[in-house]
Amino acid sequence: MALVIALVPLAAATNIVGSYLAGLLKLPVFLDMIGTCVAAIVLGPWWGAAAGALSNVGGSLFNGPSNIPFALANIAGALVWGFGIRRFGLGRNGLTYFALTLVVAVVVALVAAPIVLYVYGGATGHASDAVTAVLEIAGQGLASAVVASNLVLNVADKMMAGYVGLAIVRALPEDLLAGVRLPGTGRFGTLAMVLAGEAIGVALAAVYLLFLAPPVG
Repeated sequence: MALVIALVPLAAATNIVGSYLAGLLKLPVFLDMIGTCVAAIVLGPWWGAAAGALSNVGGSLFNGPSNIPFALANIAGALVWGFGIRRFGLGRNGLTYFALTLVVAVVVALVAAPIVLYVYGGATGHASDAVTAVLEIAGQGLASAVVASNLVLNVADKMMAGYVGLAIVRALPEDLLAGVRLPGTGRFGTLAMVLAGEAIGVALAAVYLLFLAPPVG
């Protein structure tokens, strides 16, 4: 229980700081689920969900109340990561962990898209709005454009979150990870995997910045 008391607030704080920095720097990602990933893997899906929900509610003090409805997306991501790793063993190698992270991205996007569409009318002021606008200009309807833009940016974001989270978890003492199968054996194996995952996320974010971001000024 001491680990839960320490890790859940720390994970939530990590999410809040990440989300604040992403907004401050106008990054085309969210950075609000790194702590969720860590808590879900180390403590289990429901404690990960608690950390995710806490970060959205607590983060409203810094990022505004618009993030509160997206607690549902954060919870969904925690459940997929947590059950995927701890019940279904999808952390057993690099390929299954990569696939699990993609599933997290898709699930979070599908949960977030209706919130964007029906609570905020299709636009939240985030970088994803630019992707939505480009897709609408290309002929897609608003609903499909919102879903597609959320999928694109969530894949980039969850690759970053999932592999930074993996690096953090791998740095923890082994006795905290009893029974948890994770990819990467040894320092360099983990490092190579984390760098590869981050490279994919950064590449997708770069596509947005180069081709879809609105002009400055």
